[in-house]
Order: sequence, then structure tokens, then C-alpha cells
Amino acid sequence: NIRFIPDGNGEFTDKMGMLVDKQDLGFGPRSWRYSMLVKDGVIDRMFIEPEKPGDPFEVSNADTMLNYINGEAALPKRVTVFTKPGCPHCTRAKKALADNGYAFEEIELGSRGLSYSTLAAVTGAGTTPQVYIEGERIGGADELEAWLKA
Repeated sequence: NIRFIPDGNGEFTDKMGMLVDKQDLGFGPRSWRYSMLVKDGVIDRMFIEPEKPGDPFEVSNADTMLNYINGEAALPKRVTVFTKPGCPHCTRAKKALADNGYAFEEIELGSRGLSYSTLAAVTGAGTTPQVYIEGERIGGADELEAWLKA
């Protein structure tokens, strides 16, 4: 139940007093970073970034808002899967994650210049998939399935 509202010309942002000039960063007029919880058309809470040089991103993030809404809620685990096109073990690992309710970021070799050299440099391994959960290397599909069972 989240509604994202575009403000292409900055009219709403200007009326909120949040339009700033960022020409020093190579932009132009743009919105200062903030997040806002609105209930029935009334602002319940705003998290506005501090006035610092540059483009601070400290309090307007989703984690801050989620903590405000429900500080007891557990955040989803951060999951990354390194894959390659046509890899059946990659498909198996992604299915196992999905079947167990894990959303994941997929980093596919062959796209955006990612190669086996990149995979080896980042993971220390030369095969796919390579699964990481909360920054911990789980390994390939077999190791993931064992981890999920445990």
C-alpha cells in the first residue's frame, strides 16, 4: 500500500519547501532528500536529511521509515546470488531461495562487463552460483540447500 508520486517539474517539492539548487553537484533544482509517512492525507512523520554539503543520505532511507512504523519488525535478509545465463544450478538456487521466501539481488556474469575474473576477485570462487546471505558466503546450490535445511 505504498503510492509513489512523481513530481517532474518540482511544483509539489517547491510548495513543501524542499526544492534546492544542486548545480554544484552537476544537477539543477531538485528535491532535498526526505521520506514522508502520510495517513489519510495528513503527514504523520517526515525524515529530512540534515543540511550538510553534498547529498547526504542518512535518515530518509527505507530502514529508518520501517523502524519508525514497527521497530520490532525484522528486516528481510540481504541476499545476493552470482549467476550465469543457462546455468541449471543457478536456476535451482534461485528457486530454493524463492520457495523459502527470500528476495534476492542477482548479479549475472556477462552483463555490464562482469566476468569470471570479477567473480573470482569478489567471491574467491570460479563457479556459479555463489550465494551470499547477510554478507556470509553460503556457496553454491548444494550448500544453499543444506543451509536452508539447517
